[in-house]
Amino acid sequence: MSLLALLRYAKNYKKELILGPFFKLLEAVLELLLPLYMAKLIDQGISQQDTAYTIKMGLYMLAMSIVGLICVLICQYYASIASQGFGTELRKKMMTQINSFSHRELDYFGTSTLITRTTSDINQLQLALAMLIRLVIRAPFLSIGSIIMAFYIDVQMGIVFLVTIPVFSFVLFVIMKKTVPLYKKVQLTLDRLNEHLRQSLSGVRVIRAFAKKETDKVAFNEVTDELAHSYQQVTNLSALLSPITTFIMNLSIISILYFGGINVNTGRLSSGEVLALINYMTQMLLALIVVSNLVVIFTKSFASASRVNEVFDTKPIVSTTPPPKETTPWKEETVLSFQNVTFRYTEDSGDVLRHITFDLRKGQTLGIIGPTGSGKTTLIELISGFYPIKDGHILLNQQDISTFDTGNLRQHVSVAAQKSVLFSGTVRSNLLMGKPDATNDECLLALEMAQCFDFIPNSKEGLDTPVLANGNNFSGGQRQRLNIARALIKPADIIVLDDSLSALDYQTDLLIRQNLNNHYPDSTLIIISQRVSSIKDCQQIIVLDEGKAVGLGSHNTLLKESVFYQKIAASQQEKEANYV
Repeated sequence: MSLLALLRYAKNYKKELILGPFFKLLEAVLELLLPLYMAKLIDQGISQQDTAYTIKMGLYMLAMSIVGLICVLICQYYASIASQGFGTELRKKMMTQINSFSHRELDYFGTSTLITRTTSDINQLQLALAMLIRLVIRAPFLSIGSIIMAFYIDVQMGIVFLVTIPVFSFVLFVIMKKTVPLYKKVQLTLDRLNEHLRQSLSGVRVIRAFAKKETDKVAFNEVTDELAHSYQQVTNLSALLSPITTFIMNLSIISILYFGGINVNTGRLSSGEVLALINYMTQMLLALIVVSNLVVIFTKSFASASRVNEVFDTKPIVSTTPPPKETTPWKEETVLSFQNVTFRYTEDSGDVLRHITFDLRKGQTLGIIGPTGSGKTTLIELISGFYPIKDGHILLNQQDISTFDTGNLRQHVSVAAQKSVLFSGTVRSNLLMGKPDATNDECLLALEMAQCFDFIPNSKEGLDTPVLANGNNFSGGQRQRLNIARALIKPADIIVLDDSLSALDYQTDLLIRQNLNNHYPDSTLIIISQRVSSIKDCQQIIVLDEGKAVGLGSHNTLLKESVFYQKIAASQQEKEANYV
């Protein structure tokens, strides 16, 4: 039923879904009539040496063939339009659904499987719809129609057809029973190969850095060998279908010739009718082979449909429904408030943040510091509503963030993420992701604040500097500064620098923070950093350890009261000596 449920995305192609099978059925009817006309041509034309009748029947058959060809072309045309349109609608819906997911759903599915479901699984569903239009009606109709026409010609010869069907069906059943599970195994192995390729390509620098190219080759060869072995198994079994079908077909034709010859001698059948019966036998068996191929295609499609439906049926745990009333305007009071917030990624995992409480007013600066894995980035992701919290409340302007539409919520928060992700295009196109209507002057100002002018020309032409995928034509520090510029181009109420100063030298770090204070004095700034020098000027500093706030206050206060903060500062004292 999962496949049928997806057909609702083909509702815009009802005409193609109806007319395509109709024209294919019309072609099948003409194909069934051709052997009868050929029998008349032989028996009443050629045998009787009636040239006029022979030409007449020949012209009828030619006309039927031309009409059949036109019907096939029309059907193919409608099938291509409907299947490609169906696939397009599915991909649009899939991308809309994926974009509605919170980080929890994205973590659950993973990148590789979402890519596979959006590409190969939907391609399989496109193929299934095309086959539904082109062959699902035609193949069974030809099989059943050939038997009916055989009985129409001669009842005794029709019994030969009835005997042939169970023999062929048994062979088909045995082969299908063996091959269908192997096809599923092939798909699973192909998923593993895609996953390995994705990891190898994305992590090629790490593989080379650790001199693991040979190890990666061995692992890759193991997966490809397994895939090749699975393909060989299924291909070898599937290859048996053709010779066995030919053997059964030849035996059936021999039977028709044998019994037909006897009936021709007794005058029960004519030579033309025997030839028509041979054609019907060939049509029937070839149609059954098509049916076997359809079984394989639809078996794969049902598996693909269940995978696609799993994505569609997953409800985002973070609602994107707008609140019934317009959100209240931002006030001079508390802008951001964490009230006893506890969070865990899954129900089975431990708490990542525990009982976090703090308040931030407009224009204040918050620093967050702590060891790796203490929950610093997680805390920021909760502000943007990427995950639902377990306990407690997060308030923006004294309004719970769960009542915000996620789009509206994220308009108030601008984040320079920990990982500097740039997209292929230009510097301008990457900056416009932060503010689509930004002017050239605004783009240049953002680059200036992020200290990008030492590698990006200070001109309009500089905005058109090309950016390769992942920003591979820039160094790590340059990517990080472009990442910061994209966040700073939007004057948001809350600006977050999520450890995005780590690849910068101390002087550049200081200049960027000074630019922020000068250009956005009313914005609330949150800085996550491993360096005390980056956060020591913040009005509040939260010290996190294993998800708990083990310190809260100014730099000087924490130096006096927090042993944990003292240890962090002491470990960096030598590096910071020139900046304190």
